[in-house]
Amino acid sequence: MPKKRSGGGLSPTQQAAKFLGVSVLAGAVLAGIAMPAVGALGLAAKGSVESFDELPVNMKTPPLSQRTTILDADGGQIATVFSRDRTVVPLKNISPYMQKAIVAIEDSRFYQHGAIDLKGVLRALNKNAQSGGVAQGASTLTQQYVKNVFVEEAGDDPTKVAQATQQTIGRKIRELKYAIQVEEELGKKRILENYLNITFFGEQAYGVEAAAQRYFSKHAKDLTLPEAALLAGIVQSPSRYDPVNDEAEATKRRNVVLQRMAEVGDVSQADADRAKKQPLGLKVSKPKNGCITAVKGAGFFCDYVREIFLTDPVFGKSRAARAKIWNQGGLTIRTTLDPQAQDSLQDSVRDHVYKDDEVATAASIVEPGTGKILAMGQSRPYGFGKNETQINLSVDRAQGGGIGYQPGSTFKPFVAAAAIEGGMPATKVYGSPYEMEYPSPVQACDGKTWQNLKGETLTNENESESGPYAMKEAMAKSVNTYFVEMIGDVGICPVIEMTKKMGVERADGRALDQSPSLALGTAVMSPLTMANAYATFASRGMYCTPVAIESISQRIGDQTKSLPVPKSTCSRAMSETTADTINTLLRGVVEDGTGRQAGLGSRPSAGKTGTTDERYSAWFVGYTPNMAGAVWVGDPAHNRKMVQISIGGSWHDKVYGGEVPGPIWKDMMAGALDGRPAPDFNLINIPDPEQDKDKGRGHDDGGNGDKPGNGHGDGGLIGGLIGGTDTGGTTGGTEPQPTFTLPEGFIQGNENGGGNGNGGKFP
Repeated sequence: MPKKRSGGGLSPTQQAAKFLGVSVLAGAVLAGIAMPAVGALGLAAKGSVESFDELPVNMKTPPLSQRTTILDADGGQIATVFSRDRTVVPLKNISPYMQKAIVAIEDSRFYQHGAIDLKGVLRALNKNAQSGGVAQGASTLTQQYVKNVFVEEAGDDPTKVAQATQQTIGRKIRELKYAIQVEEELGKKRILENYLNITFFGEQAYGVEAAAQRYFSKHAKDLTLPEAALLAGIVQSPSRYDPVNDEAEATKRRNVVLQRMAEVGDVSQADADRAKKQPLGLKVSKPKNGCITAVKGAGFFCDYVREIFLTDPVFGKSRAARAKIWNQGGLTIRTTLDPQAQDSLQDSVRDHVYKDDEVATAASIVEPGTGKILAMGQSRPYGFGKNETQINLSVDRAQGGGIGYQPGSTFKPFVAAAAIEGGMPATKVYGSPYEMEYPSPVQACDGKTWQNLKGETLTNENESESGPYAMKEAMAKSVNTYFVEMIGDVGICPVIEMTKKMGVERADGRALDQSPSLALGTAVMSPLTMANAYATFASRGMYCTPVAIESISQRIGDQTKSLPVPKSTCSRAMSETTADTINTLLRGVVEDGTGRQAGLGSRPSAGKTGTTDERYSAWFVGYTPNMAGAVWVGDPAHNRKMVQISIGGSWHDKVYGGEVPGPIWKDMMAGALDGRPAPDFNLINIPDPEQDKDKGRGHDDGGNGDKPGNGHGDGGLIGGLIGGTDTGGTTGGTEPQPTFTLPEGFIQGNENGGGNGNGGKFP
């Protein structure tokens, strides 16, 4: 005996027999209901059975796309993102009123017929013949569900969506066959559950749970009779019956549903009449989608998480495969963002730099030893309006950022680390004159030699900064000539090798230029790169790749699975002794050097200031043993010099790394570290040599030379000897004039860069 399915209806054998009876009507249904002007009725009917037999047996049902939730490290919600705003819920969590309302208005004989309702077909044919148009449809709830599956499978591809909804006999035949399969496999209750979760209810709401939240700010299980009737009425035409934009039309439609529920016996006429008199009672929640909705100023971090997901192979072999998972959604992404650190970063940024200032600031905080990104933010908010941006100023261009900013003297510790790792003592003394020629020749990588053929020079910030200096004092005062002499001694390649071990890469993706001016921070970097590199010093020489994601789970239907996530990989970049030596040197910067204004009082800290040529960028990068942070201030377009400028309501004749980024870093880190352990560094003793007591104390690092040029590209030579390309000004400066050329492509200009010296050439 043919088996019955849950919820009633005909057996598969009975449905197949019935289909053969109605297949001849399929063309007529389409012609009479969807396409009344079609005259090829016989031809349509003739092809119906053949088309039916050729269809695949099984319908592929794609997982329903749902919203993705991004959480901070404590489980607090940062943002929700979705291709479809949908939350799948079981039938038990959908109001009985909602279940009855949708059946009453869309398919009142749902529980009496199989996949195809012959009576409904004949009724629709008769009704439409009387009206002379398309007054009534004949699709069952099951057929509508199948059509919605086709639409869901099409995703956001307009061509595929059109194919899934086109009014053709071929589509209708396919819909009919799959409806039979669905009825056999799922049964009535599961079909109803799936239908209510897949259907579009307007206002970006897919599925009844999202619709209940959108229109009434409540869960689907709590919908009342009039609320359920309103939502059920929307399904037929979400734009026409949109209660947000046309309350009168939506009310009429709701009352039609209520009356239909009374006619089929789902509610009494008295209950229906009372419900008709009630106002719509909307409590609309606006659609909230994307990183623009992020809390705590974490929009840029949210965007960074998305970029990591779309670019990391751990989530799929191709970008298309990764994008498919992201758009499908249903993800719960727990990140490394520390809410206390993020709050502190945003408070400090907001206090020190206004969003409508001529310049901006960006900052990042990383945990040493783990690579976890604890905070990320900037003064110009995430958005599309005035003084807003979607460019993440904290990260590299490949991760949604800009082209980066020259770090100036914050690069000098990398040079010192390479020298010390190579055996140079921390007491090393160089002549360090106020002005000097770039050393020549200097060993570079791959057997090349850099030479200063034309005698290009550089200077310190102030004439009072004249050596000799030992390393400790040179680092505290950020003496340019000292570190150029150092790189001339140790060579360029050891410095580049050290930066590779510390994850220091240009933000624009280019290779580091092999020139002694590298010591002065001419290569563009991002705040995240600098914070994570300094975290290597804090962790006593262990470099860990930055990570933003702790875990990801994905919900597909009623199943939840975990996805693999990128893990931080840690490796030794330098010996503990080298790192301890750098920590001792940089501790001196905040105690008695250019970073005094960034000191954290009794909490041990270390760091370095940086200011580039003509003050296009200013930095403070610093750390404690348990947190490392970088702060950059400048014009993202690299056009505004930070002289004679107001920042955060304070006037500055000249901006120095210690005077603007330094206090931002201090307040940011103080709040982030509040209530947390205060471990000390493993300091070493670096003897002070006999010094000239009259030598100046130093006033920040002052960039990479004091002879400005007009070019802005970071491919420029020594304070603008040869200007960069693409943005800016005339080539070169007024003195000294460049009188030589470089090998093509060796030192290139960079879009929007800030000019800095590269000096000399390879023979």
